Amino acid sequence: MTERNKQCLSVYILCSFTFPIFLDGCCLGNQKKETGGNQRATFPLRYRAVEGEDFMIPCETVNRSVVSCSMTGEGRDETEGLSFVCGRDFRVKAKHSGKYTCSGSKMFFHLQVVNRSLGCLQSDEIHKSVRLTVDKGGQIPCPGHNCGNNREIIWYKHNRTVSRRSCRKPGWLQLCHVIKEDAGVYFCDRQINEEGVTWTFRRAVHVTVNPLESNDPPSIIYPYGNMKEEVEIGRSHTLMCKARFPFEADVSPEVRWYINYSGKMENMTLLRMEKQHEERVTFEVLEVIRRASIKEVTPQLLNQNHTYTCIANNTHGNSNVSIKLIEKMKVKWPSLFGYPVVPLLLVAGLGMVLHVKWLEIQLIYRSHFQHGLHDEDEKEFDVLLSYVWSPPTAEVEVLTISSQKGPDTDEEACLSSMDPLNTEEGNSIHRPLEVLLPHVLEDRWAYRLCLLERDVLPGGAYANDVILAMQRCRMLICLLSADYLSNSNAVFVLESGIQALLQNSSLKVLLIWTSRASASLIQPDPPLPTLVQRALKVLPSLVWTSGDSSFWRSLRKAMPDQRVKLVSLMQEQ
Repeated sequence: MTERNKQCLSVYILCSFTFPIFLDGCCLGNQKKETGGNQRATFPLRYRAVEGEDFMIPCETVNRSVVSCSMTGEGRDETEGLSFVCGRDFRVKAKHSGKYTCSGSKMFFHLQVVNRSLGCLQSDEIHKSVRLTVDKGGQIPCPGHNCGNNREIIWYKHNRTVSRRSCRKPGWLQLCHVIKEDAGVYFCDRQINEEGVTWTFRRAVHVTVNPLESNDPPSIIYPYGNMKEEVEIGRSHTLMCKARFPFEADVSPEVRWYINYSGKMENMTLLRMEKQHEERVTFEVLEVIRRASIKEVTPQLLNQNHTYTCIANNTHGNSNVSIKLIEKMKVKWPSLFGYPVVPLLLVAGLGMVLHVKWLEIQLIYRSHFQHGLHDEDEKEFDVLLSYVWSPPTAEVEVLTISSQKGPDTDEEACLSSMDPLNTEEGNSIHRPLEVLLPHVLEDRWAYRLCLLERDVLPGGAYANDVILAMQRCRMLICLLSADYLSNSNAVFVLESGIQALLQNSSLKVLLIWTSRASASLIQPDPPLPTLVQRALKVLPSLVWTSGDSSFWRSLRKAMPDQRVKLVSLMQEQ
């Protein structure tokens, strides 16, 4: 058995012999202070409270839901329909007098608010608040328990019963062992009878729990002893002192800053300080911060060996820490070294970026800015088309031309006939691009198309045939897919086109992805050459999706000498 339980048991036995009639709640231990249930199932119908005190409407919760009690009957209009939540404290006023009904239950009651100047209510002010000390016993009196003959008191906290009687004094709640959680608002109820009507007089008591007082002086945690603070000449400076005080009741902690001329403690002057800031860091410790301002730091303050002292004191002693101010050294870069460093670093960083990304920069420049310079060069073919059949091979259907709604002008008719989306074959979403693209470029847009399997004589070396065919064309179009990037001959064509682009060739390269996959997602076997991997990220590209009309418009803009081709076709029509 613990010491605490032994103490409660001793008081309980003593009370049982002295006051055998008051056995329930003789010495209230912390483990039994609050019972498991709410106030009680049957509520008094009439409550009386004192104006200006805290009051809590007693109620039974219904399925743990919020229960609201509203005023009913006469006077409701003048009070604008006052309502309160059961189990929550509020400051009661004279206008709260009236009858109330509660939602979600059949509970109703009458509240009467009385003026504190009546009768003996004026003499119980000292009982409205109580201060207890942790780890000690304590008593909580019920205000006004001497007003009337009925001394039987019922105590509540948070709408829950605490204890019915006290063994030491009638109207007092006895606590054996006080803990921090005992703080709060307590309510004591006593029954009074007036003209045959029973009222429950409810009073509130505010309980504060303090830690045990210490006999130790405060401690300064900043600044440290004999430390130095750097300051700038001609500017203001703020000194900060942070101290911690053990708990003391009714004692205000105090922290002050002083200047010590020539470092002598006996020659001190109080500095101009801000209001100190207090914060409780633990239940037993209060932290105080105080700042002092130096309007302007002058050379005299630094040269005359002045020091600054923070003093924290309480009733048990004081602590002090002194510091000294020193001039902050400004770092000055040599004029011949400091200033050129930044541009030198920038140039070095830019050089590293250019070295790493030089290939991509070349490809971007030649693809977007240089190819237009050679559009008028005479070539045997306009486009070299490179692709690989992806299984299953789509069956090439017979292409028939069917026009849409008639255009208004000859120019619109020409453009309409050139657009594969305005034809049946353009709307065929099942035809692969390997079949559809040669037809559009050659038959519909009248470009001179070069296909390796058709326009290059067999029997020669494949590498030489590819390079010669590329020299005869103005543009290389590669239909990229997973099968294409896994085919060594197709990858050779793409790599040759990239090398030709880097060699100031007039060749233009365009990539068309035949699926939504990107170059970073396709990992063919064997791996792609490094040149091809880097070029796939920056070369101009389009993505083919069946039924996407924007693809054909983008492709038509990317083709060489598009304007000249359109005008010539219009004239032929």
